[in-house]
Parts: sequence; structure tokens; C-alpha cells
Amino acid sequence: MQGIEIDLESAFKELGEIKPEWRKISREGLDLDYALLFSKRLADRIMNQLENDVEYYSGNLTKVKIFGKLYNIPRQQVAYGDEGLTYRFSGVTIPAKTWIPPLKSIRDLIFRLTGVEYNFVLVNRYRNGSDHIGEHRDGESDLDPSAPIASLSLGQQRQFVLKHGDCRKKGPAKRDVPKVTIELQHGSLLLMNPPTNQYWYHSLPPRKNANDVRINLTFRKIV
Repeated sequence: MQGIEIDLESAFKELGEIKPEWRKISREGLDLDYALLFSKRLADRIMNQLENDVEYYSGNLTKVKIFGKLYNIPRQQVAYGDEGLTYRFSGVTIPAKTWIPPLKSIRDLIFRLTGVEYNFVLVNRYRNGSDHIGEHRDGESDLDPSAPIASLSLGQQRQFVLKHGDCRKKGPAKRDVPKVTIELQHGSLLLMNPPTNQYWYHSLPPRKNANDVRINLTFRKIV
């Protein structure tokens, strides 16, 4: 059953009322912008509609390939985007479904905020605190390296952890670079600006006391 399309005019009115304050987070090779974008009322409305309208993958599209073997991902996932687009990661190629009205509306709103014309969105649904995503970089060759990844969080607040790649090395090349941790709030937008994905890994670790659903939309520009 389809929900009611999000009204951009109402969304922009809401944005004007809350006046988002962007917080810049910078480290060596890391450039992030973070803001609480939507009020709880509007964020609830958007999330309810996505819960109603988004159709998640099933079968092999719910798996990743590690050392040649397929494993179930610990979350629900689907992609939407322009016709013919695909995205490759972890040994799997996922096709984009056709845009649905709420995702198009959010995409257009983020374009007006950022000036970036995104053509693809990856939707991850974390059913509870056991669902998670491990350390990784979004460094696939399909991505436009000059465009930030825009990550919209809805629902359960979760901890987002960034770790410098040098911390993962062995021997003399390994360095002790402090992690960066952000609490991603309901209705918040995080911009991962270049060159962040070149140097930093990010993850959403399990959290035992997170009992509610979280939906994350990562808007990307694929070339």
C-alpha cells in the first residue's frame, strides 16, 4: 500500500522553522558536516512512509561475498536510483529499483541543500541493535570521488564510528589515530565529504540496548 507523498513545500517550511545548524567535524583526511535536519514530527512522518513504501531485497541480493563465500548481511537492504544503475560492493552487484515518490522527494530536498544531483540511494534497515554494518570504506570505482555521500538517519539513535586506515595496518606502518564517534540522531543528515572515504573506515556497531528500528538512506552519485 502506498503512502502519501512527502510534500517538499512542507518539508522546506519545517527546515525554515528549525534552522539546521551544521557542525563541521575535521581530522587528518576526514571532513564531515552534521546537522539535525528534521523535527521529530517530520522525521516520524518520513520514517512511517518509508516503512510503508520501501520494498527490501530478498534472496542472493541480501548477501555479501567474503573470500568467495556468500553470507547473509545483518540488516535489510535495497537500492533505488536512475534507470540502469547498479552498485558493486563486497563481491555483489545490486541493481537499483525505480525511484519511488518519497525517496525522490528526499533526494530533491538534499539537492537543494547540497547542490549535488544524486542518482542513487542505498537504504539500510536495522531491525534492532543486533543489526549492524562492519568497518568498510565506500571507495568503489562506481562512485563520483568528488561528491559527498549524504547519509540521512531515521528512527533509533545509533553510534557511527570512524577509524583511520592506518590503525588497521600492521608493523611500523600502523599508527594510533583516535577514532571519531558520532551519535546519529533521528532526522539527522551527515555529509561524508572527500577525501574521507579514501582514508577512513566507518561502521555501525551492534548496540544491545537499541531495541527500535533505524532506517539509513545513503545518497550517492554514481558515474
